[in-house]
Amino acid sequence: MEKLNFLVGVVGAGSMGGAIASGLVASGAADPSGVMAADPNETSRAALGELGIRTFSDAAEMVSAGPDVVVLAVKPQILPGVLAGLADLLAGRPVISIAAGVPLATLEAALPTSRVVRVMPNLPVKVLSGATAICAGFRATAADVERARGIFGALGSARVMREDQLDAEGAVVSCGPAYIALFADVLTRAAVEHGMACSDAREMVLSTMRGVATQLLESGEHPRAYMDKVTSPGGTTAAGLRALEPDLFLAVEDAVDAALRRTDELAGK
Repeated sequence: MEKLNFLVGVVGAGSMGGAIASGLVASGAADPSGVMAADPNETSRAALGELGIRTFSDAAEMVSAGPDVVVLAVKPQILPGVLAGLADLLAGRPVISIAAGVPLATLEAALPTSRVVRVMPNLPVKVLSGATAICAGFRATAADVERARGIFGALGSARVMREDQLDAEGAVVSCGPAYIALFADVLTRAAVEHGMACSDAREMVLSTMRGVATQLLESGEHPRAYMDKVTSPGGTTAAGLRALEPDLFLAVEDAVDAALRRTDELAGK
C-alpha cells in the first residue's frame, strides 16, 4: 500500500468519519500521525486515540492545526452549521464532503474559495472493502481529485464520476450495506421458519455471502454467469430463483427510487 504524502483531517468521528480515519491507519495508507479527527463525542475520540490518531473536541481547532485535506464527515442535517463555523478556516483548502444529498453547488456556495470534492462512500470502508464515488467541484484540481482517490482507494474501490451518477451510486451502493444486511436477515428468518437454528442459519448465510462476493471479485465474472454455475436445469435453485427474481427486482427498484427521492429532498429539490 502506497503511503499518503499528506495530512488528513476528518471532521466528525461517528460511524463513517471514524471508519475513514481508522481505515487509513489499518490499511497502512497513513501512519497515525498522518490522520487527525475532531468530534465532540468523547467516546468517539477515545476509540481513535487508542490507534494513536490525534483527536480534537473542536473542529475549528483541528482545522487550525493544518491538515492538508479536510474531510467533512457529518450528517447532512448539521452540515450547514459546520460549514458556517469553518468557512473562513477552510478558505483556499481542498475539502472533501461525504454528506448525502448536499450538492456541489451548495457546498461551493458555503465555501466560496475552497476546492471542493464530493464523495459518497459506504460503511464497509471500515473493513477496507468500501465503495466510494468521487465528483470534483468547479474549483477542484486534478491533484485534489487524486488525493480523494488516494484516501478512499485505500479503503476499497473508488471511482470518479459525474454528480448525477454520484447520487445514483449513493442510492445503490451507499445504501447497499443495509439492503444486503436485510437480505441476509430475511434468508436467516426463512431458514428458521423451516427448522434451522437461528445461530446456525445466520453463520452459514453470512459465510455464503462472503464466499460469493470473494469469488465474484477475484474472478471478475458476471453475476449471471455465476448463477448459472449453481443452477441445475429443473433443480431447486432454478425453482427458487423463478419465485424470487421478479418481486426482488421490483423491490430493489422501489428502494433505489425511494432513496433518490430522499436525496432530492435533502438537496432541497
